[in-house]
Amino acid sequence: MELRHLRYFVALAECLNFTRAAERVHVTQSTLSHQIRQLEEEIGQELFSRAGRRVAATEAGQLFLAFAQRALKEVDHGIAMLRPEANGSSGRVRVGATHTFNITLIPECVAQYLARHPTVRVHVDELAADEIAARLHGGALDIGIAYRPPEPTDLHFEPLFDEEMVLVVSAAHPFAGRRRVRMVELHQRPLVLLPGYFATRTMLEECFRDSGAAPAIVAEMSTVAPMLGLVQRSDVAAIVSAHAVPTGMSGLRLVPIESPTPVRTPGLLWRAGAAMPAPVRSFAVIVRRAAMKSRRRPKRR
Repeated sequence: MELRHLRYFVALAECLNFTRAAERVHVTQSTLSHQIRQLEEEIGQELFSRAGRRVAATEAGQLFLAFAQRALKEVDHGIAMLRPEANGSSGRVRVGATHTFNITLIPECVAQYLARHPTVRVHVDELAADEIAARLHGGALDIGIAYRPPEPTDLHFEPLFDEEMVLVVSAAHPFAGRRRVRMVELHQRPLVLLPGYFATRTMLEECFRDSGAAPAIVAEMSTVAPMLGLVQRSDVAAIVSAHAVPTGMSGLRLVPIESPTPVRTPGLLWRAGAAMPAPVRSFAVIVRRAAMKSRRRPKRR
């Protein structure tokens, strides 16, 4: 079955006249009749009853019509999205992202996007998760990239992958040579963590309680860069996403954590039911591909 068979079938089902249907799809009546016969032979049922010049859809034809119309609509919509005027070649994309994703994921995605759509303006705001949600609700953002909301929300969340958090230590730290560390082993160990108003901190506190560990929180910092700077210069450790540690940053070791392993789920956020403009859809496709690539990337030691 080919796409033209569906187009010919729909034209005849809507016109119920071979002459008018042939004119609509720009073929001769004999060609149209031959193609309809081919379709009926492939399906194994008659789709039209023919009595002289009168044409009527059979019960099978009436049933098949809705599916054929839906299939053609999806194909035509996809083709339209690939045309230059619809495929994000103009307009803007307003993105809200939490700090972790602004380090590597967002620059990579924006670079790929602008290479394909150089006339689109991309505006990125680095925001806390609750501010991203507020701006999406208010229409100030088109799309957000953040972790799964801890509470139910009317925003649509599309998970990208599950991300394990790791212990980051200096090369001189006692755990620097470990293949992995159990959460309970962090009991009374000096740590620098995100402040308590971050959802990540809440999740880590739950992991500490589950393992019976009570680490010594000696510092709280709201961004990852100064946390890593402190780790480089002291025996203080941090727990962050491996993606938040810049590649090639010297003097640091990343150690997986287990029992339990702290896991976060990054994803795309947008207003449920809201129309997503073509430039935004194109950007979301690039984010999904970059996330898949990031998920396959081997863990660093």
